Amino acid sequence: MKTEVILTSNIVGLGGESDQVKVAAGYARNYLLPQGLAIPVTQANKRRLESLKQRRAEREAHEFNTMSELAKGVTKLICVIKVKTGEDGKMFGTVTTGMIADELKHQFDITLDKRKIHLPQPIRALGEQEVELRLHHEVNAMLKLRVESLNPLPVAAEAPAAEGRVSEKRGRGRQVEAAPVEEKAAEVTEKKPKAAKAEKPAKKAKAE
Repeated sequence: MKTEVILTSNIVGLGGESDQVKVAAGYARNYLLPQGLAIPVTQANKRRLESLKQRRAEREAHEFNTMSELAKGVTKLICVIKVKTGEDGKMFGTVTTGMIADELKHQFDITLDKRKIHLPQPIRALGEQEVELRLHHEVNAMLKLRVESLNPLPVAAEAPAAEGRVSEKRGRGRQVEAAPVEEKAAEVTEKKPKAAKAEKPAKKAKAE
């Protein structure tokens, strides 16, 4: 069973202030009316339509200005999404609009309804791409998205082994260079006895 109500607040997917809509009687009785989101359609309430329309116009103008400023800001951002991948680099699952909305809040403190994030197809690969944000019926923006893997890259694991080989080569090079120094030291030691020739001046003194 349907009943007609006048909305006093903007409800996504249903309407805005001053709109007269038909909804399920239980939905109106249990949610819309108790929460103050709608009022019954009566002659007295119809007189409030003008004030509701004015409130709606002010709200929409405020939303337009807010979303226009947000659109200018998000185009300068890069939202990073971390995902799990297999050994072949392929993602487990996909990047969803909910994940993007969560990261916008976490990284930039931007609260955005995930329904305003438009993904023509699921994101299943790592890398950079642009995502359309439908912020307002008159305001759209493009957000740069970078999908990265949570798993360490295999190349990084080989780096310590490579460094070990370089150090080993350096160590061997030093040992090879040390050998000629020891040989030269031995040659100097063998030549030292020749210093005995210094006694000749003493023999000349005896001849005189």
